[in-house]
Amino acid sequence: MPLDVCQLPLVGGHPALDLVNTLERGAPLDGKPPYDFLSDTSALLRWTARVGLIGDAEADRAGQAWRDDPAAAHAGLAAVRDIREGLHLVVLAAIQPADGGAAGDPGGPAEGDPIAAGAALVGLHERWSGAAARATLVLDRGDPPQVRLTYGTVPAMLIPDRIAEAALDVLRTADLPRVRRCPVAEGGCGWLFLDQSRNGSRRWCRMADCGTTAKARRLTERRRAARVGAP
Repeated sequence: MPLDVCQLPLVGGHPALDLVNTLERGAPLDGKPPYDFLSDTSALLRWTARVGLIGDAEADRAGQAWRDDPAAAHAGLAAVRDIREGLHLVVLAAIQPADGGAAGDPGGPAEGDPIAAGAALVGLHERWSGAAARATLVLDRGDPPQVRLTYGTVPAMLIPDRIAEAALDVLRTADLPRVRRCPVAEGGCGWLFLDQSRNGSRRWCRMADCGTTAKARRLTERRRAARVGAP
């Protein structure tokens, strides 16, 4: 049975990369469609609060708005899934195949395609533009005081707007050459993560999961080959 969205490991190093990882990636199992951990609006609400994109009071406001308007709730979920897939295409086109990119990996035909990535960037820009149009300038009376742009002022659109902001943030501020894809061709899951290791040598989303599984598989294959080759 798949994990609940609140049990899903957060390995991306940025909420927007963890968003990409809410859909199963890599090689499909038994021809089944990939499992979507954002299975409904409730899962989306809980995940967004878990990764810190909204606070408890904001979660209450967004949840109430969605309960009052189910059509807005479904539109919000569709918007988030659209942002997720657009971001996935753009990041795969930006990273090198040797660092976990799309080349040689079993996946959708558009993965790593710069034309598809360009179209995805247009879609992401449209999502962000809508979020920015609903944002407001707020004076933060800190030390020193500063004016900041606050996204998510409309409760029904709070979550997709915050996620659009996070997607823009990762594309503008993350060190994209440090983004890796857990290597599908070597038995990894295809999740994206920001390699924050000192020498940039991280290969797996989590060594305890995909790394250990791949090592165990290689050991089994070597033992099988030794048995076959034995006299």
